Amino acid sequence: MAQNRVPIRRVLISVSDKTNIEMLASGLSRLGVEILSTGGTAKMLEQAGLVVTEISEYTGFPEMMDGRIKTLHPRVHGALLGRNGIDDEVMEQHGIEGIDLLVVNLYPFESTIKKKDVNLEEAIENIDIGGPAMIRAAAKNHDRVTVLVNPEDYEEMLDELTTYGGISHANRHVLAAKAFAHTARYDGLISNYLSAINDTEERTDFSRYFTQQFKHRSELRYGENPHQKGAFYTEQNPAAGTMGHAWQIQGKALSYNNIADADAALSCVKEFQDTPACVIVKHANPCGVATETSLTLAYLKAFATDPTSAFGGVLAFNGKLTGKTAETILDKQFAEVIVAPDFDQEALTVFATKKNLRVICCGELPKETKPWMMYKRVSGGLLVQDADVQMADVFNAQVVSKRKPSAAELTDMDFAWKVAKWVKSNAIVYAKGAQTIGVGAGQMSRVVSARIASIKADDAGLKVPGSVMASDAFFPFRDGIDAAAQAGITAVIQPGGSIRDEEVVQAANDHDMAMIFTGMRHFNH
Repeated sequence: MAQNRVPIRRVLISVSDKTNIEMLASGLSRLGVEILSTGGTAKMLEQAGLVVTEISEYTGFPEMMDGRIKTLHPRVHGALLGRNGIDDEVMEQHGIEGIDLLVVNLYPFESTIKKKDVNLEEAIENIDIGGPAMIRAAAKNHDRVTVLVNPEDYEEMLDELTTYGGISHANRHVLAAKAFAHTARYDGLISNYLSAINDTEERTDFSRYFTQQFKHRSELRYGENPHQKGAFYTEQNPAAGTMGHAWQIQGKALSYNNIADADAALSCVKEFQDTPACVIVKHANPCGVATETSLTLAYLKAFATDPTSAFGGVLAFNGKLTGKTAETILDKQFAEVIVAPDFDQEALTVFATKKNLRVICCGELPKETKPWMMYKRVSGGLLVQDADVQMADVFNAQVVSKRKPSAAELTDMDFAWKVAKWVKSNAIVYAKGAQTIGVGAGQMSRVVSARIASIKADDAGLKVPGSVMASDAFFPFRDGIDAAAQAGITAVIQPGGSIRDEEVVQAANDHDMAMIFTGMRHFNH
């Protein structure tokens, strides 16, 4: 198929984000392209020594209403929408000269509404009108017009124009699709913002209309199962320390389940900031978690929790992996995925001996997790909620038992509570010495989860007596506490809030157990 390249003789530049705009305009000028521009952009380019025609001079109509009207003119939109071989006569009749390239990005509405003290009037003033209209016109007519909305595309477009004398139809099509995505996201931000404001200009928690945009990252071999199709999409600018930001260093292509499990492991390991930590996840649940003085020792303790489940698991670390840790992992088990903030060269050399092993670098973990929204599709709708980023201060939580926890028990309770947050409900975690001793996950009965935690500990040859127990939600009856005491649990941390709390606390006292209420539940479905 022919490239159908279109030369560029005239460009209109009007940008709020002026990143690399001098470079682009200078390159176009060297190629003999006539430059039209607006307001501040025109002044900036003139100061850089470029010959620029201001849009008001081009249209013969002054900018007005504090710049609200400057590009809404037939000489602009006709120049963008005019079709070769169809509109030539009418364009000539009205003195409309075609614009072959449009370079536009929009008023900074998103950054404006993120300001703490922004009011409705300021937000509305930052809603761009002419920019989206021009972008849509150019993108619609991409059979002739090239449109750029992202500074990241400037250099590639300039290189193509310099090398071939024109932009191919395939690239014009890609840039047009990107332009429509740009305006769609922009309009979505505006809709979300305005529909979350009531008649008294107060913000509500959730907007009446909800629009969100994600960018295609990769096709997946399939979804959760081979008969399901799957793909991975990311946010526009995902933060470091997230799966959206992460990049794969080696190994087979990531699957749907690999990404979901890696995210579960990464989310859990982020809870541990001040000491080396390892989390091993199998089927969305932590099967082994530990902290220690080094990542190697943390891994060995995490692996010891449940060596059987660790086979084929996903491993996450909160620090840079060394060759020693890499050798230890490969000596102990088969792993599907390993994710960490960084890897030294020796570690990468070791992992390279297992070419199918997926090694993922997620970048530096954040010191604190900022609030964000979670979405879950249901048939015919979408559930939206705040992400569970809060964590109770265990060391200052309410002690409800007669016996107060010892310093060692309190430390283990804090550890177990952080792990329980990321175990599927009903979640029970046994822990001792900053190591999971047994994990019971995803059961319909909390008592059964506790039994499973005991079974896991026995299977791994770990001793439950002297351990603490964390429960993601309250105990509805005392039987869970009686079973824990029989297993050797000495202290329990739970949210509290049951109508039978008094009965449950009495059970703890009957067994001389320490018990803490956090007042915060961590269901994870």
